[in-house]
Amino acid sequence: MVDWIDTTIGQQITLQRGHDITRAEQRPGTIPVVSSGGVSSYHDTAMSEGPGVVIGRKGTLGTTFYLPSAYWPHDTTLWVKDFKGNHERFVYYFFVSVSKRMLTLDNGSANPTLNRNHVHPTPVRWPPLPEQRAIAAVLGALDDKIEVNRKTARVLEGIARAVFTSWFVDFDPVRRAAAGQPTGLPADLAALFPKRMVDSAIGEVPEGWRVGTIRDLCQAVENGGTPKREVPDYWQPAEVPWLTSGEVRQPFIIGTENFISRRGLENSSAKIWGPFTTVVALYGATAGFAALLGCEVSANQACCALIPFPSRGAACYQYVLVSMSLAHFQQQARGSAQQNLSQSIVADQRVLIPSSSVLEAFEKLARPLFEKCFAGLRQSATLAALRDTLLPKLISGELRIADAEKIVGRAV
Repeated sequence: MVDWIDTTIGQQITLQRGHDITRAEQRPGTIPVVSSGGVSSYHDTAMSEGPGVVIGRKGTLGTTFYLPSAYWPHDTTLWVKDFKGNHERFVYYFFVSVSKRMLTLDNGSANPTLNRNHVHPTPVRWPPLPEQRAIAAVLGALDDKIEVNRKTARVLEGIARAVFTSWFVDFDPVRRAAAGQPTGLPADLAALFPKRMVDSAIGEVPEGWRVGTIRDLCQAVENGGTPKREVPDYWQPAEVPWLTSGEVRQPFIIGTENFISRRGLENSSAKIWGPFTTVVALYGATAGFAALLGCEVSANQACCALIPFPSRGAACYQYVLVSMSLAHFQQQARGSAQQNLSQSIVADQRVLIPSSSVLEAFEKLARPLFEKCFAGLRQSATLAALRDTLLPKLISGELRIADAEKIVGRAV
């Protein structure tokens, strides 16, 4: 740390208040509009060409975002107008490291507010540019791998959805066979599909397949439950992951923010749901969203689980089917203060039930894809924990770059 200097934030970078823009003023485009909560929408015009760093100014203070390319910083943020020759991604990691410190600078009354004039005088210890580049490279390697895993999961899920659409929405194998055309599938797989379409209560469907409900695909459909409040230690010790409906916004669940004790679980109507169970959020902003479990969880009453038959291959079919039904569920939701679904609305939705052999074929194809998604997300969770451990030590100079590089090299 010989070359590190004592300085202030304002001597190293210049922060500027973001620019207001309403949804009505935005035009279709690819430029992210970044508010204090992150990318909230897109526009066709940028206020900065990037790379850039944006910090939550109003509402959610200190949240920090790195934008590799052009963006629009919203009025609820501060953005780095001038990096003064400093490395952009290092500046991002610096602000991540001091996010809690930013909370102490709140000058808002009713609403938390961060003023740049209070941030600029903050004293800091600052490394030279070569050190900044090295710190950014070490931490960036972890974030880049996390981003690769996220994109890979999206691609893998997209493959499963594309096959689902082809087989169970467009009925491509059946229609092609009926027209005397090659199905494009291996012979043993093509043989599982019917050769013609027939009329049904929901329109034309493959011969031999039937119309039923989501309940028919499940061993059970059940809600979560909340422990009795008179049990004082139902959250401790933290033993079982505890899922809330807000977390169902994620398509794949490998962990939860909160945990419940087994004693607390015994004093509630909640049950433990296993991997490859589909969970549907019933209440609030996420009502109708579906997630696939990659671990055992319990949940509150705002979640509904579709328990798959252990001996039938329909778990992946259930998940993709329900996750593609969001618009339908949102139309069925009711409530004045918030939109709510019920277990019966979910369970009694009318659906197409293919033959067991085709369901098993889809399970055989889709399950490895989703298992790869879970594996990548678990790795990302480990990498994120490592990043969060290294970040303050690197920013403070406590950890040598060479040592950090060795640690990250073994992790990625």
